[in-house]
Amino acid sequence: MRRTIDWVDGSIVIIDQCALPGAYQTLRLDTVDELIDAIRRLAVRGAPALGAAGALGVALAARSHDIGSVRAEAARVANARPTAVNLSWGVERALAKLPDGPDAVLAEALGVLDEDERTNREASARAAEVVLDNCPRRPLRLLTHCNAGRLATVAWGTALGVVWHLQAGGHVESVLVDETRPLLQGARLTAWELAEAGVPYRVLPDNAAAAAMSRGMVDCVLVGADRIAANGDVANKIGTYGLAIAAWHHSIPFVAVAPMSTVDLSMPDGTSIVIEERAPQEVTHVAGVRVTPEDANAFNPAFDVTPASLITAVVTEDGIFKP
Repeated sequence: MRRTIDWVDGSIVIIDQCALPGAYQTLRLDTVDELIDAIRRLAVRGAPALGAAGALGVALAARSHDIGSVRAEAARVANARPTAVNLSWGVERALAKLPDGPDAVLAEALGVLDEDERTNREASARAAEVVLDNCPRRPLRLLTHCNAGRLATVAWGTALGVVWHLQAGGHVESVLVDETRPLLQGARLTAWELAEAGVPYRVLPDNAAAAAMSRGMVDCVLVGADRIAANGDVANKIGTYGLAIAAWHHSIPFVAVAPMSTVDLSMPDGTSIVIEERAPQEVTHVAGVRVTPEDANAFNPAFDVTPASLITAVVTEDGIFKP
């Protein structure tokens, strides 16, 4: 299946990201409850993919519920994860067509999917030019955090989409992939995508990134975003803020890439962004086995906010913004 998330014969079909890299398998979601469960356990994740999930969730509800019930189901989907603005954006896109009937809702949701690859290709192409303009050395050593490839979108990718453009131009030496604790989206998903594409890469512990920068192993840091405030503050996977501080200290360009649907102009800065906190078990256990004392609790925020002052450029399909 080319798309990470799609509509097939009346159901939502996703690549099960919880199964990767051990197995490539798809899940068929026939109810809103199944979709919400897939969102919460990260079987489908990534801001643009969540926008598609939100829109398709409304289309799913519209096929079997009255208007009042559809709105209630849509609210449940929108609240499944609080930080990524794309989820509620996708829900609202589809809900706007509800008075026109289920077919109109589905057509709008499919439009969200069709737009995703185009906007991400445009944004990542712009970002590739930013990288080339700011990095004097060729070929490039890039560093990524979390997963911002096709698995985080409907297709193509955002920050990892930049790598695809640069690789096609012969500009990539290798990619350093932050493992992205505690759920290892970098080690499991980004590494899988790079291997699939034939791009040289190495996985490194999150806390080794600053050391790699100090040794001259990084020319540019590329990240995605889950919500971007009006002033350019960026909410992204936990650990992004620390990367930005290290990149700033070493005068390394730090570029965030996302579709305009990730920009939330209702928030003047990042202090208003709600940060999702996930279960302590994601930290206290590894592969289901406890690795901490029995009474240990955990601080487990899923995201952090990188101040605009640390960001070289925020790039969307609409342009390049330098905070």
